[in-house]
Amino acid sequence: MSELDATKRRRTVFWVVALSAIALVFDGYDLVIYGTILPILLDDPSQLGALSPEQGGALGSYALVGVLVGALAAGTFGDVVGRRRVMLFNLAWFSLGMGFTAMAPNVTVFGLGRFLTGIGVGALVGTVGAIVAEFAPPQQRNRLNAIVYSGIPAGGVLASLLALGLTDLIGWRGLFWIGALPIVLVLPLAMVKLPESAQWLASRGRHDEARIVAERTGATVAPETEPPGGRVGFPALATKALAWPTFLLGTMSFAGLLLTYGLNTWLPQIMVDNGYGESYSLTFLLVLNGGAIVGGLLASAWADRIGAKPVVATTFVLAAITLALLPLNLPLVVLLAAVAVAGVGTIGTQVLIYGLVSNYYPTRARGAGVAWCAGFGRLGGIVGPVVGGVLVGAGLGGLTAFYIFAGVALLAALVTMLVPRRSDAAAPRVGTSAVQPEPAT
Repeated sequence: MSELDATKRRRTVFWVVALSAIALVFDGYDLVIYGTILPILLDDPSQLGALSPEQGGALGSYALVGVLVGALAAGTFGDVVGRRRVMLFNLAWFSLGMGFTAMAPNVTVFGLGRFLTGIGVGALVGTVGAIVAEFAPPQQRNRLNAIVYSGIPAGGVLASLLALGLTDLIGWRGLFWIGALPIVLVLPLAMVKLPESAQWLASRGRHDEARIVAERTGATVAPETEPPGGRVGFPALATKALAWPTFLLGTMSFAGLLLTYGLNTWLPQIMVDNGYGESYSLTFLLVLNGGAIVGGLLASAWADRIGAKPVVATTFVLAAITLALLPLNLPLVVLLAAVAVAGVGTIGTQVLIYGLVSNYYPTRARGAGVAWCAGFGRLGGIVGPVVGGVLVGAGLGGLTAFYIFAGVALLAALVTMLVPRRSDAAAPRVGTSAVQPEPAT
């Protein structure tokens, strides 16, 4: 690769990673902002009407149902129409959904807004992993994926800080309007700076277009050992080589997102119920997501050296240990440290799972594979808030919820160890900056 091509590639990778990470910051913002305003909605019927803890958990799940729909839609279309179009469309969709939610007059409309917003979130989460994997240098894929998906806990940190500082000034509706900003701040920049994946173009047999994009961006297009007429998208996931690992990876994502959404939705309320003030409870949320960012980035560097699978299993075990410790009467400093490590083992682990999934599949199935894990995983995200709501409503929130979550983390570590090594058909090969034709799909 010439120095000019290397410079182009670095610039392109920077914009792909930056725009993808910013998009996921708003995913994390949407995830956490609901948890920060839930105590307000529970305590003040004048906001949307009377709301029980069980209804609060259900409202938290409506967005996740939308995420499931959006992720599966992205998997259906992303491998067919391209990564760029899906990202641009859903940046706009997500923003409009947040604005719609901010204007909700009652619980029903609020729930509809959460669902519509979730569609955009799911499509973004199900697409960015594929596009980053197709632009990132092979030796940096886990780290760059971790940077991108760390946008989710970074958005959680942003939501926690803004909720602490601005709720009294702009109310919960103002916090949702902040979530609508991508349509004016991110979308125009993405339209200019975000290229289509040359790897995807080549996989679709559009080699002339792929060559033009590769020359313009310095992107690497790697050949893949795929038989002619191979299945594309979701049908490819049902093939013998990919069906079993797809099931296992989806189960891992289910567990990771159950833990992520369960803790982010109910940690503030559980801590309030355990005697901590509202400001303390939001501090716990901030520490949870901050620990996920730092720990996830450190773990991703480790994953680039030894592989993502053993690292994911290890962080799941860390989650199980720390979640089991949280109900104990720990000193505040120790409790905050445990919450930070729990963030690494839950939210940080999910970041690593996305990286593992993004690099596991061939180009023809990568979008569907990432979308499947994002979509099926969000079923776990639906279960987490609902379980928390039921337990809190029954007066069993803190102790029982943390032990259940710890058990889920331990089982997920066992599932992780069952994921087989990638076969030659599933593993992308390292190529040069020149476009090499792939077998027709």
